[in-house]
Amino acid sequence: MRAPLLALFLAGCAAAAPHARSQAVGPGQVAIPAPSVSLAAGYAVPASPSANPAPPAMILLHGCGGPWPLRDNQWRDRFLAAGQPVLLPDSFGSRSLGSQCATARRTVSPGRERRTDTVAAATWLSQQPGTPAGGAVVMGWSNGGSTVLAAARQGVMPPGLVRGYVALYPGCADVARRQDWAPAAPLLIMMGEADDWTPAEPCRTLAARFPDRITLVLVPGAYHDFDVPGRPVRTRHGLAYTANGDGTAHEGTNPAGREAALRDVPAWIAALPPAP
Repeated sequence: MRAPLLALFLAGCAAAAPHARSQAVGPGQVAIPAPSVSLAAGYAVPASPSANPAPPAMILLHGCGGPWPLRDNQWRDRFLAAGQPVLLPDSFGSRSLGSQCATARRTVSPGRERRTDTVAAATWLSQQPGTPAGGAVVMGWSNGGSTVLAAARQGVMPPGLVRGYVALYPGCADVARRQDWAPAAPLLIMMGEADDWTPAEPCRTLAARFPDRITLVLVPGAYHDFDVPGRPVRTRHGLAYTANGDGTAHEGTNPAGREAALRDVPAWIAALPPAP
């Protein structure tokens, strides 16, 4: 939930040879052709060969503040250590936008631009040498989690590109109201039970409709951004969308929830079957 810091976010990413359809723009950074934009993305590949069968590549989607190294890099590094390539698209920085957390009239939304960005990213990643077969996993936080839900809708993602979806503290309200929404692949939603930024109740409603496709994990006593390391709980003000409508919400680390996420999310991903 911070303003885009793409240069810092990409620091430490391993350099990788991009596919001919992409353009290398710096060490660990690529530009992916997407509708109406050249999508800047961090791209990191494992330093050593992965196991056989290879675990899936990961697409990580930032929150409403853009890339946030404090949170995002811990996940990137964990996946890389497990032998998984990682792609980190920057939907806001690619459009010269800063944080959108306080912006009510957004020009880039999960269900429009960010959804098409995700399809473009998954398509590009599937074409890279060394990307494991069987489809990637798309994972996102908050606004990125809402983008995961939009991309997971049946008929959005071309067949075979994605084997599963992970949404951490997404906004589920819009999707829960849609009777024409159904997940195209297994979906894990993990969020704080006390979240007053993106509340848990709409996600409960959504998960209850698809008990065989959606796994919902609620962390007791946890707020938004519970998986961020070393972030004391505080009250945010001036937010565009919150549960109580007054622009205030809590966010910060829940140590037990963070530990559970770092353990259980990779385990859930490892159990996914390849995409058909």
